[in-house]
Amino acid sequence: MNQPMQNSQPPKSADKPAPVKPQLSPIRLIVGLGNPGAEYERTRHNAGCWAVDAMVRVLGANTFGADKKMKADVASAVVDGQKVWIIKPQTFMNCSGQSVGPFARFHDIQPHEVLVLHDELDLLPGQLRVKLGGSSGGHNGLKDIQSAFGTPDYWRLRIGIGHPRSLQLNQGVSDFVLHRPRQDEQIEIDRAIARIAEQSRVLVQGGMTEAQRQLHTHTKP
Repeated sequence: MNQPMQNSQPPKSADKPAPVKPQLSPIRLIVGLGNPGAEYERTRHNAGCWAVDAMVRVLGANTFGADKKMKADVASAVVDGQKVWIIKPQTFMNCSGQSVGPFARFHDIQPHEVLVLHDELDLLPGQLRVKLGGSSGGHNGLKDIQSAFGTPDYWRLRIGIGHPRSLQLNQGVSDFVLHRPRQDEQIEIDRAIARIAEQSRVLVQGGMTEAQRQLHTHTKP
């Protein structure tokens, strides 16, 4: 009696599901920290404001307008069909949360949808770091925003300005941040801000891993 022929080919395995791409959480509010007024405009503490000015140009946002109720200069852009707000609080630095907190609540924006750009003493001029949450590192503007949100879990883009010690300056920190960078420092900070501007859309889209890859590398030309 003939035996039925056996199939020598292994049975087809079920198709493996395609890998799921991680969901990006777009940024809906960009905040540039600094102090208001012409006397502070070019000081180190206003590096966050310099950066959002550059981002506004790249994103094609409208010009900043004063919103006295929210204590901020406000602009907006549309990226991938979604409105993105860009603000510069017009409180002094230590009270930044008095602007950022109410603005986010009014527009129903969650902390993880917020990106705050600020000066960073612990990074040399030209260095950049993007991170979610963590310590305020003694930065009073960040402390006040954390207090307003009730959580540290918002995005930060740290813009290195150096520290008096690392730059070998005989100067207190408070005095240092409220003065203009020296020419060589300003050149490095400006280059860093140009790199931020190039990554504006990636940041707004929530592509933080890619932004970190691009921004954390600091190479001098």
